[in-house]
Amino acid sequence: MEKRTLGTPGLEVSALGLGCMGMSHGLGPAGDHDEMVRVIRDAVELGVTFFDTAEVYGPWVNEELLGAALAPVRDEVVVATKFGFAFDADGNQTGLSSRPEHIREVADASLRRLGGEAIDLLYQHRVDPDVPIEEVAGAVGELIEAGKVRHFGLSEAGAGTIRRAHAVQPVTALQSEYSLFWREPEESVLPTLEELGIGFVPFSPLGRGFLTGKIDASTSFAENDIRRSIPRFQAEALAANQAVVDLLARIAGRYDATPGQVALAWLLAQRPWIVPIPGTRRTSRLEENIGAAELELTAADLDEIQQASAAIVVQGERYNEAMQAMIDRS
Repeated sequence: MEKRTLGTPGLEVSALGLGCMGMSHGLGPAGDHDEMVRVIRDAVELGVTFFDTAEVYGPWVNEELLGAALAPVRDEVVVATKFGFAFDADGNQTGLSSRPEHIREVADASLRRLGGEAIDLLYQHRVDPDVPIEEVAGAVGELIEAGKVRHFGLSEAGAGTIRRAHAVQPVTALQSEYSLFWREPEESVLPTLEELGIGFVPFSPLGRGFLTGKIDASTSFAENDIRRSIPRFQAEALAANQAVVDLLARIAGRYDATPGQVALAWLLAQRPWIVPIPGTRRTSRLEENIGAAELELTAADLDEIQQASAAIVVQGERYNEAMQAMIDRS
């Protein structure tokens, strides 16, 4: 697969990565461990070199899964994980925490679970309003100097926060939601990243599955599937937002492709330093997603998508109220 480079420090990864959250957390019951190991190893065989996890996914079990699956090839791949949440003794999330001492503890624990000599890319999962971002950047910088971390990243951070962090410790990549289902990063975040030489890693590049065309107003979600509580995935909103999928399907029909492949190809066409991380639990879907890296949309296709999508007002917030409160807009 084509390689892309994240950030000025130059972190080379496959053009598409694999988001592993849904294998253990957030999208219904966790997948079978052995099956998920097989999917991750299939991804390596198919050319994926960039894998995304976080301590909060589970918590902890997703990092353990990834560590076990990638152990035979750990030196050949790039693994990104995240800090930023606090937990009680039973593993229940109790809020945000990016205190420097906590960051150090999390990094050591994540490194033990993931294996390898260092964490390739360590993101702050959510901006902690109680800890100045300069302190966070400084703490990660110390971990980089100690050889425990190679690159620093932010997730769901606003342009102002990105600038402040980058001034202390160069930021290699920002991870935030971005797709034809959510285009807010185009307003101030993407120009800031371009100016500073920071890579962009869109999560939910398929709109949490909606842009594949496999979800509609009749779809039901498991009790522990986060989409169940997201306004954008309520039946009325799903019906209204079908126009986005119809647009992708129209383009896909010209190339014997799928709506999801067009959604990913569109993202790849936006900037050469964008690396989407679609998630899946199935090798067949993995193969479909990877096929998007070979789909070259024409300038006319991109213009058509731009004009048609501008006329579609996506219905429903992308997060529930509690999740929305953790988004940094500075």
